Amino acid sequence: MEPMHKINKVEVRNLQIEDYAQLSQSFKRVYADKDVFWTHEQIETLIRIFPEGQVVTVVDEKIVGCALSIIVDYDMVKGDHTYAKVTGNETFCTHNPNGNILYGIEVFIHPDYRGLRLARRMYEYRKELCEKLNLKAIMFGGRIPNYHKYADTMRPKEYLDKVRSREIYDPVLTFQLSNDFHVRRVMKNYLPNDEESKHCATLLQWDNIYYQPPTQDYVDKKTTVRVGLVQWQMRPYKTLDDVFEQVEFFVDAVSDYKSDFVLFPEYFNAPLMAKFNHLGEAQSIRGLAQYTEEVRDRFINLAISYNINIITGSMPYVKEDGGLYNVGFLVRRDGTYEMYEKVHVTPDEIKSWGLSGGKMVQTFDTDCAKIGILICYDVEFPELSRIMADQGMQILFVPFLTDTQNGYSRVRVCAQARAIENECFVAIAGSVGNLPRVHNMDIQYAQSGVFTPCDFAFPTDGKRAEATPNTEMILVSDVDLDLLNELHTYGSVRNLRDRRHDLYELRVKK
Repeated sequence: MEPMHKINKVEVRNLQIEDYAQLSQSFKRVYADKDVFWTHEQIETLIRIFPEGQVVTVVDEKIVGCALSIIVDYDMVKGDHTYAKVTGNETFCTHNPNGNILYGIEVFIHPDYRGLRLARRMYEYRKELCEKLNLKAIMFGGRIPNYHKYADTMRPKEYLDKVRSREIYDPVLTFQLSNDFHVRRVMKNYLPNDEESKHCATLLQWDNIYYQPPTQDYVDKKTTVRVGLVQWQMRPYKTLDDVFEQVEFFVDAVSDYKSDFVLFPEYFNAPLMAKFNHLGEAQSIRGLAQYTEEVRDRFINLAISYNINIITGSMPYVKEDGGLYNVGFLVRRDGTYEMYEKVHVTPDEIKSWGLSGGKMVQTFDTDCAKIGILICYDVEFPELSRIMADQGMQILFVPFLTDTQNGYSRVRVCAQARAIENECFVAIAGSVGNLPRVHNMDIQYAQSGVFTPCDFAFPTDGKRAEATPNTEMILVSDVDLDLLNELHTYGSVRNLRDRRHDLYELRVKK
């Protein structure tokens, strides 16, 4: 083997037919065959039918590596198959430009240039190509060349498990696993002459998290979602019309910024309880509940008129069983709505108002994200948001009401924790100011904000945006859902993926 030369420049580019002379020399060195592994005609065919899929690694103008691929349909390769079948006996008649799988048929690096992570560059190119062409995944059959050393004592599955756990090193499989490929299955007789692998191969797959299945409907490619938070000032209001004059002002202002969501705080309509001050606290809150259905209907009209999804904060609601609950509504811009409930009510809500805890833990589909909503105290219970994360939640909204800075700190710190552990965005909105003539609602403290996971693509402190404390205002912020997709797959830590399901589980009791 010739000694390695000093490297000045490395380049990955598309393979040209003029490269064949150099390419054939590299193949001779790799395979030590008398004949060239790929013929001139085969390389010419691949370049003609799929030029983007054929790349070479060039070091100081010398070709030292190559990656070849075709496009096939998933149904052709999802189960057992052979190399001969998937390549059409190396005629590549199986290439289907309308397929959805980028299938790798060759990767090699010249022996003198191994150990420099040059193959990784070609794999990164393939991943970018897969995303660019909107293909479902990259797949290929991978050799397990060290298996012959262990075939007498373990089955292929045991061998794979030990390679995964780093107990055994396999030059091919170890590399593939480190490049985010996962093993779908073991295939027999994939390469009939592969004695080292004992005629076995792994079907390896890398999933394109940005893949969009073909559809007849219009697909909105938008991945950035704009959220608007209302930091609501508690002030005396005599009528529901007075309250909604202010509500509509905020909806109008936030929608002018083309926001997708607007979030109101918990109990934002509490000033209307002043009308029931002559009653006890428990009766006053039930008096406030008389407005809830009309409040919901008015929000529906605003959502349609201003083309915005509204999260209505929360308000008291009397169910048919006579129980009093703390609920809110997700009102979509198409006029549909769903109710959410506060599951954990605070000791003060029980003592002063006689509230009961709700029983719904769910996520909601919207036109731009899957969301979860937890009312105030609920965000301090990590089980609820983790269940929502398992259901695909991308943004968690938390309407809250806290009187002291201590109470606010509990909500805020827990909201930031939920963003990290569930790899999602969290938006919180609260009320400020005083209500001197409403029992049990005297003072408010709030600083609304949008929080993120803590990784390289996000703010280092996990704070996307924050309002000024104790000041009436709106806060508008963009969140990029694509960053969450990347975090789930490539994050420095992956809190969702790395959970030990073999040791513990979380479920909702029915």
